[in-house]
Amino acid sequence: MKRLSKILLAAGAVLAMATANAGVSLNSVRIGAKDVAAVAKFYQAAFGMWEVQRISQPNMLEIMLAFGATVEAAKANTGSQIVIMQRAADDSSDTLAHVILSVTDAVATTKAAKAAGARVEREPFEYNKTGIWIAMLVDPAGNHIEMLQMPAAK
Repeated sequence: MKRLSKILLAAGAVLAMATANAGVSLNSVRIGAKDVAAVAKFYQAAFGMWEVQRISQPNMLEIMLAFGATVEAAKANTGSQIVIMQRAADDSSDTLAHVILSVTDAVATTKAAKAAGARVEREPFEYNKTGIWIAMLVDPAGNHIEMLQMPAAK
């Protein structure tokens, strides 16, 4: 419960900062992959994200992904994106930096991610009887993914 209290306190601090800095918002999260296109396909299959922009230069590829029911809907989505940038090698040794996704069904989303090629680090579990479900995955390029399912509204 101490950890949840710390998380809620931190969330409150973030909200206070967001109010104080109303002009600041999250644009995107950048992750790396040796095979950028393959990892972009994983995010589409596992989480329903679509490519909305691609920057290709000699020795560099970067693909931007957004959520949407179709490519057109994803391109119209003004929410945060996941950007996959080419790197020399895939690596999963750094577990601190990771993508955090909100989901409505952690069990079903974990199953879909596994089918798309994710490695499960921790199956979905309820955090301290709070109604919050968490699952930890690793994408095919070694990037860590945390999924949060918040409790249903009462």
